[in-house]
Amino acid sequence: MIEPHPLVAMIHAVPAAHRTAEEAFAREFPQATVWNVLDDRLLDDARGAGGLTGALRRRMLRLIGHVMDGGARALLLTCSSYGEVVDTARALWDVPVLKSDEAMFKTALAGPYRRVAVVASTPPAAPAAVAQLETLLPAVRPDRPLDVVTALSEEAAAADDAEAAARHLAGALHAAGGADVDAVLLAQYSLTPARAALADLVGVPVLDGAGAAARELRALLTPDCPSVPAAAVAS
Repeated sequence: MIEPHPLVAMIHAVPAAHRTAEEAFAREFPQATVWNVLDDRLLDDARGAGGLTGALRRRMLRLIGHVMDGGARALLLTCSSYGEVVDTARALWDVPVLKSDEAMFKTALAGPYRRVAVVASTPPAAPAAVAQLETLLPAVRPDRPLDVVTALSEEAAAADDAEAAARHLAGALHAAGGADVDAVLLAQYSLTPARAALADLVGVPVLDGAGAAARELRALLTPDCPSVPAAAVAS
């Protein structure tokens, strides 16, 4: 039976991702009942440990178990640094569990892009995002190669506004040799407010994960709802 207002849980590592994801679901999947869970030490602890440790993986799985026990019909992890934990969660729980940018990567891989950039403002996010992209590549795009460049600007995380963050990201992209990319992928939900300004600066499409994830879960949980036009998906 299809639930009219399915409970979708989201686990966040930073408050900004919470706001961005809620705005995306309000726009793309308003039928969902959203449950936000925030552990604002997840990212700092991963950074301090130099990556995910066994203890951090177990901590995330406990958070996932908490929302599953609470009746979540789907789960979105909005922190890309913890994406690898999703594979374990999918084996343990029989509901849709999405990595933060998985839907965005599928959209990018299905598109015409030959060279893309992954931009981030925190060091663990870029390699984690690229690992997800490369994992999906053989299944989604087996016959077309994709060149990926990464750019990191920690200054963007401390920027006063979206325009300043976009300038920092554009500068990092240029310094990384990504001036000729066909599209830019945001590795963190917290960067989504800078999307429009960054697109203006670099002159190519800038894709974000929050809207793409909301659209994918809408299709999975309420399949009878009208589909989103392709132009909106790629925007």
